[in-house]
Amino acid sequence: MLNVNETVNYWDSLSDEEIIKKYNEQGSWGLYTSVDLKDCDPAAIRDADLIKRFIVELCDLIDMKRFGEPTVVHFGPCAKVAGYSMTQLIETSLISGHFANDTNAAYLDIFSCKAYGPKQMAEFCKKFFGAGSMTTHVLFRD
Repeated sequence: MLNVNETVNYWDSLSDEEIIKKYNEQGSWGLYTSVDLKDCDPAAIRDADLIKRFIVELCDLIDMKRFGEPTVVHFGPCAKVAGYSMTQLIETSLISGHFANDTNAAYLDIFSCKAYGPKQMAEFCKKFFGAGSMTTHVLFRD
């Protein structure tokens, strides 16, 4: 039996509907997707208001109820890691991310015990930040 958490290529062959079906069949506790974006629009990842808008639109897209307002803070002890970090509590867990100014990259994490379409969500992220490339990982949390 294939452990669906072992290979990224396995997920590439499945639709969002198939991933959600497997998630429900396994009775997993949570669905986690990491989205790594490279070659993002520099202006987009350096705009706190735009990042807040992204959070709201993402939550609407994947039908997650936000718990409180998003937190977006710019910090970093050195140029390599400096940039905005964001968190948004959702009723079913958390959305977080970091935007790296030095490399124009974004590293996003979406975790929820409520199912959502990871591919649709990832494509939205890529388009929103104008990324040139994207790597995703899907994981079922038990």
